[in-house]
Amino acid sequence: MVYRDFGTWIRTQFPYRVQKISVDAGFSCPNRDGTKGTGGCIFCNNDTFNPTYCDRRKTITEQLDEGRNFFARKYSDMKYLAYFQAYSNTYAPLERLKEMYEEALAAKDVVGLVIGTRPDCVDKEKLDYLEELSKRTFVIVEYGIESCNDNTLRLINRQHDFATTKWAIEETHKRGITTGGHVILGLPGEDREEILQQAKIVSSLPLDILKIHQMQVIKGTKLAEWVAKGTQPKVHIFSVEEYIDLLVEYIRLLRKDLILERFVSQSPKDLVLAPSWNLKNHEFTDLLNKKLNGF
Repeated sequence: MVYRDFGTWIRTQFPYRVQKISVDAGFSCPNRDGTKGTGGCIFCNNDTFNPTYCDRRKTITEQLDEGRNFFARKYSDMKYLAYFQAYSNTYAPLERLKEMYEEALAAKDVVGLVIGTRPDCVDKEKLDYLEELSKRTFVIVEYGIESCNDNTLRLINRQHDFATTKWAIEETHKRGITTGGHVILGLPGEDREEILQQAKIVSSLPLDILKIHQMQVIKGTKLAEWVAKGTQPKVHIFSVEEYIDLLVEYIRLLRKDLILERFVSQSPKDLVLAPSWNLKNHEFTDLLNKKLNGF
């Protein structure tokens, strides 16, 4: 294996097994609520993120309790990370964020937080608080990078530029907070050369963890409308073989100390229009590892 994998790394951080429990805390995004734009990112349908126990009509504690009961059937000694996943989970006043994060940390067997957000939804005050929080519990702040190309960011209705991403990642890292990022390979308008150039740019950022996902066309999104109408720029749908070949090149361009958490997105089958690979995460990773190791 030619990369550091998240599963191995996370086992070095705790003396026991840990599992993420997703939480939908009722956030929105500034490109959804009209603050910067409406409609959200062209590829985004947050129904693809949330497991069945994750329901914003329930309290954070209730969601964590249900998630714990779901996983405890398999591992009775498991501990948990509250994963604030849906939408932008720093997009609220600081005092409200404190209330939500502290409620999560007070839940039974929760030993840390993973906070997914956009780079334009943090500021120095919020990062100062997250720095303080990271000194007393386990914290990962995970940014949606998606692309390093400003033209792509405009096209996908991101409503911020790459300079904003760079600032947020650098400021988070500077405070000693474990910093993650998420990119999508195959966004409209990005060819193989552009994607591989992105790997070099991502490697230059002070990231600890990276998630890589293929471009998926999900029902109920602007991207699905584009594909149905044949709107330009066209979206290239990768075959498994194409995507693995691309990933092999991409990974070999990344910093060797970067922890890689995921390589594919597994959205509910009834929401995915394309691609249809019918592979579980571990099956895909096995194929990728064989390719990386020359088999």
